[in-house]
Amino acid sequence: MVVESLEFTPDEEANRLLAAEPLAMTIGMLLDQQVPMEWAFGAPKLLKERLGGRLDANAIASMPVEELQAAFSAKPALHRFPGSMAKRTHELCRHLVEHHGGSAAAVWEGVETGDELLARVRALPGFGADKSRIFVGLLGKRLGVQPKGWETVAADWASIADVDSFERIAEIREKKRAAKGLATSTKKPRMPKL
Repeated sequence: MVVESLEFTPDEEANRLLAAEPLAMTIGMLLDQQVPMEWAFGAPKLLKERLGGRLDANAIASMPVEELQAAFSAKPALHRFPGSMAKRTHELCRHLVEHHGGSAAAVWEGVETGDELLARVRALPGFGADKSRIFVGLLGKRLGVQPKGWETVAADWASIADVDSFERIAEIREKKRAAKGLATSTKKPRMPKL
């Protein structure tokens, strides 16, 4: 499946980059926490510009982390927590170099089962259980990476994997708010201390 754009931001150039460069999409997914989705997935375009027009895991892994932190912290900052997310991006790129020859796509290329795909994604620094399941869903639904059983390990809730147009982000955000509200309202009230 050839995808020309992932409609995760209002910036078409950023969306094309996400579809064209697996590292951009993987970094966007890494950054997708505690900031709006469109901010996280727009950051790889700015990072590429700040790194001289290239996003390369080998180059990022070999650069001093302080340089990467400076790129993340320049205005506008690439994340709400630019220093820590620069470190995570550095760790992610080092992992890609050490385990996948510097290729983000090698994480999912050639996998035969959903379990294998989930295990490879879960091994990425900064990818917890939920983020890994969302990323498997993104790979399957948007990029056609569909090894046997991928659906059973992918996230079964609304996420970035379900975004097929930028307008859908608002809809998914509302579903997340509603789900959080329901979870909050079903919690047992705490007894006051006497």
